[in-house]
Amino acid sequence: MLLYHGSNLEIITVNLAKCRPFKDFGRGFYLTTIETQAEQMARRTSRIFSDKPWVTAFEFDEESLSVDAVNIKIFEMPSIDWVIFVLNNRNRNFVDFADNNSNHDNKYDIVIGPVANDDIALQFRLFTSGVIDADALVKGMKYRKLNDQYSFHTEKALLYLTKTGARSYE
Repeated sequence: MLLYHGSNLEIITVNLAKCRPFKDFGRGFYLTTIETQAEQMARRTSRIFSDKPWVTAFEFDEESLSVDAVNIKIFEMPSIDWVIFVLNNRNRNFVDFADNNSNHDNKYDIVIGPVANDDIALQFRLFTSGVIDADALVKGMKYRKLNDQYSFHTEKALLYLTKTGARSYE
């Protein structure tokens, strides 16, 4: 399966230490099956850092999904479990690293699921402020088109990615 990463530079080698913390699924290297989504991220990142937008493509060896040695968490669709997982990983004050509803400690090598994008940020704020409950939150996301993301959190997980190319958009 082809996956794409959008950035302000071509990815030569993935360096997990350079990945930002407090992302949806924790600190990791994020990709998507949607090339246009990666291109939009590349353009956004290049505007912030004043460089060219790049999309780097990787082949993902899906055999890893059935390897017992790789710990994988998959969210098929938005759910309350997905919301709690995302909120916990984005929370800079979260301390219960043993909790299976977080990945601050990279207990999951690979996490796959929807992107908690700007379109649902209001829903998240309404939920965390107590204006809506979990059922209303999940129902509110049911008809939204959410893109996918694949996040790789450990060196072991990166073994299942092979770079296949890169393209600059300027």
